[in-house]
Amino acid sequence: MLFTLILCFDMKSHYWETRESMTPGKALSFLHEGNERFTNNLRINRNFLQTVDDTAERQFPFATILSCSDSRVSPTLIFDQGLGDIFSIRLAGNIASNNAIGSMEYACAALGSKLIVVLGHTNCGAVKGTCDDISFGHMNEMFEHIRLAMKREADTPPSERNSKNHQFVNLVAELNVQRNMEVIVESSFIIRELIENEEIDLVGAMYSVETGKVTFLKTNGRDIMDSLFVSPVYQQLDYAK
Repeated sequence: MLFTLILCFDMKSHYWETRESMTPGKALSFLHEGNERFTNNLRINRNFLQTVDDTAERQFPFATILSCSDSRVSPTLIFDQGLGDIFSIRLAGNIASNNAIGSMEYACAALGSKLIVVLGHTNCGAVKGTCDDISFGHMNEMFEHIRLAMKREADTPPSERNSKNHQFVNLVAELNVQRNMEVIVESSFIIRELIENEEIDLVGAMYSVETGKVTFLKTNGRDIMDSLFVSPVYQQLDYAK
């Protein structure tokens, strides 16, 4: 029989004292460690009522996560974090809409978040709907965003470009993460400046709904800035200033 091990120590210090020395690298390490606890059925025993009191007047979420609205993908749970730790932005298909990007700008520039994560996941319903070219009310705008990522995958033959091909679906989901990272960098001079000054970082990740494991992509915010703005064409655009 498997027993859940509960790590018993006071997380009050984790909320404020660790914020004073928080860096993008430390923020990423917190997420790595938290997901490791989650996948091993471990959890930290937090005093949530104490955290409610600690954060009543102010907040300092160390990471901002744009994730899918899927009920199986709860960032605070899968990274074993507590109240006030994660600034969570959730939209079907983890789409970097203007409102989502505005929320990231606020979280990083005003609240002090040190890391932005675009989190996709396997077996994503939004991606599957896009692959099957379905039409569904207001979701059609979201499908258009994901369709742009799907077009980047050119190796799968037409007959296999549908939701029955799980490998194709998951590949498109990862490409969608990558594309939304690019949209964030392209669209926000605030986020670009914070990345440039090494005050924050931007990373992508994929969550497995089958195993609970999060795999982080190798590309980060600096890589995307270098790839997007190396062309002289971008130097002429307002958002490249």
